[in-house]
Amino acid sequence: MRIRSDLLKWVLILTILHRVSLYSASDACRLSVLDRSSLYTFSLSSPTSNFPHGVLSEDGFYKVAVNETVLWFQLCDGMIFNHDPPICFDCSDCGGPSYCGMDCSALVSNNVNGVLYIWASWINSFHMGYHVCTTIGLASSIEINLIAPYDDKKNPNKGVTVKMSSIGTDVNCSLSVSVICDSNGVQGPYSLEQSGTCDYATEIRHPSGCAEIVFIHGRGLGWFGTFLIILFCSLGVYLLIGTVYRFFFLGVRGVDIIPNLGFWSSIPQKTQGCCTSLVRKFRGPSEGHRNSYSAVNF
Repeated sequence: MRIRSDLLKWVLILTILHRVSLYSASDACRLSVLDRSSLYTFSLSSPTSNFPHGVLSEDGFYKVAVNETVLWFQLCDGMIFNHDPPICFDCSDCGGPSYCGMDCSALVSNNVNGVLYIWASWINSFHMGYHVCTTIGLASSIEINLIAPYDDKKNPNKGVTVKMSSIGTDVNCSLSVSVICDSNGVQGPYSLEQSGTCDYATEIRHPSGCAEIVFIHGRGLGWFGTFLIILFCSLGVYLLIGTVYRFFFLGVRGVDIIPNLGFWSSIPQKTQGCCTSLVRKFRGPSEGHRNSYSAVNF
């Protein structure tokens, strides 16, 4: 009995560790992008008021079928099947025949020509061909990037692409899911594209594909601030070189050591004169100025 109790305890611990390893993949579904004066932050697995699981499907998986190909996937986590589990061969690396699809994030089923006789308690039928499953994505291999359009000008307002992959003994597979920003609700997936031997792509529309935007003000000094810095630095270098030259080579001491002292001391007076002249120009001569002259009778 003690051995059985220890065995159950270890099974429970391993199950918890396995689920923790899957949920840790949610941290990979975060992306921050700085574009000009705005910071775009994507957090696909963060809960919202209408979607408590973020971009994760509440059914435990997304499903799309095109022709003889069926794709199951989950974003930012492993798949969970409480209903409609995959029924296919070669599912050993994704949960095995009893828990097919429970140990990966993306699974694809393709029909292979052949003859198969299926027996179960509720089915006894003759089928042409059979389905073979291939793991194409793991929760530990998730990458997230901005959606790359055809002109290669990435727009943070469009959404992100979640890519997951699986390295097999015969072929390397991957799945790219474009999560397009749509604040109206969830749509898709409806399409499935295949490129190469084992690379698939699909898309969904989801509010989690919309970024949280933080505007950053005061970035940099601008051209005017840069101009002022260059001006004052040049002035400081000029005064320093001039002072050293007059002190060591001309032997000047005291306040006269400052180069062009007369010019610098006259700046306040010249500035005051310019301001007074501008005031008189816009306001006209003052009353006292007009009355300072007496009339002359001839």
